[in-house]
Amino acid sequence: MRHVLDLIDDRPDEGVFRVHRDVFRDPAIFELEMARFFERGWVFVGHESQIPLPHDFITVRIGRSPVIISRDGQGQLHALNNSCRHKGSVVCHHTSGNRRAHLCPYHGWSYGSDGRNILIKDKAEGDYASAFDQDNHDLQAVAEFAQYRGFMFASLSSDVPPLHAHLGDVRTLIDLAVDQAPEGLELVPGVVHYRFEANWKMQLENTIDAYHFASTHPSYLRLQERRASMPQRADAPQTIWQSANKPQEMMGAFGFPQGHAMVWTTTPVENHPLYPQRDALQSRVGPVRTQWMMRTRQLNVFPNLQIASSAAIQMRVIQPVSVDRTEITSYCLAPVGESAPQRRQRLRQYEDFFNPSGLATPDDTVIFEDCQRGMASGAIEWQQGHARGMQRRIFGPDEHAQELGIQPLTSVSGTFEMSDETVFHALYRHWRGGMA
Repeated sequence: MRHVLDLIDDRPDEGVFRVHRDVFRDPAIFELEMARFFERGWVFVGHESQIPLPHDFITVRIGRSPVIISRDGQGQLHALNNSCRHKGSVVCHHTSGNRRAHLCPYHGWSYGSDGRNILIKDKAEGDYASAFDQDNHDLQAVAEFAQYRGFMFASLSSDVPPLHAHLGDVRTLIDLAVDQAPEGLELVPGVVHYRFEANWKMQLENTIDAYHFASTHPSYLRLQERRASMPQRADAPQTIWQSANKPQEMMGAFGFPQGHAMVWTTTPVENHPLYPQRDALQSRVGPVRTQWMMRTRQLNVFPNLQIASSAAIQMRVIQPVSVDRTEITSYCLAPVGESAPQRRQRLRQYEDFFNPSGLATPDDTVIFEDCQRGMASGAIEWQQGHARGMQRRIFGPDEHAQELGIQPLTSVSGTFEMSDETVFHALYRHWRGGMA
């Protein structure tokens, strides 16, 4: 077996970047990923609008550890290990809700929404030694917990950089989504869960992979062509990808040192829900940021958050289960206070494209599983899927990054058909460093 550091063949001076197939198929590599990235680093755990009221909670996993994200009676947020201090049982089995107290089903210990132990059943009759009273009986808080613009992150380890350092320039890209409305973003009611039998990094790659679009989603593209040629109904607004005279799309990509990455493309802005209020947006955030808000932007926040901003905003959360199984939780985000027609357009486009009932996600998940099966062939070691764009990529910010005031490690831009793959390099360079 190769050493883990030898699984990324990175020779920029020679124009070579390759990823070994063991990165996707070796169970030992998966175990190390879980230990290094999901159990020792920052992981996205939820959006603040999921728990708006006192005593609201959601339950999530950080790596393989069950966690409660809770708002106490004073509105303070907490990230708590979902494990009773008595015998270790999971305390809360519900995915979300509102509770002043969580009661362990095993021996009846009870905890407040802030994690404090409020009852040890029959304690007076327990004949405990005095040493027992010296112990802390509260639910143990997760080591680190912080949020940026409503996006909440946690780490099981205290040996992590501050959240602002982990996010870096991605904060500017999150701002582009949040600042679409003065009051920020909210989750639209409803959540989708699905899984696929393939490695979790395939989802990370796919969201920022423009090269697959035409060959993987031909039925969706044909449908858009049909829609463009049909009379437009008042209750069926055009999608952001649809135009009778669609201009030549441009695309670009940024890779960041923390493993984050973003791909952007130009689109017919007149089909964007923000278009009717572009003058107000320009007055509030300026013309450059308004222009960026009406581009499609596919953002990866390593290791488990994706924000796909088109006409709709999808928040996708990745939960690795095993080397060849991944769970996805998908949400629709929308600007607070947008008009009913804009919200309707956003929802129709979200339903149209995303999730197992949409026209694109089933294509992708089938392909992920095809790739996982194909990579079972031990005779083939190296992927050739990280080479497009090598002649065009530059190190550092390009003029598009400079518009936003960000400093990516790499930048690339060109026609949509270029379908750059160098945007994946930031992910695997960070992966290699974290696995060392």
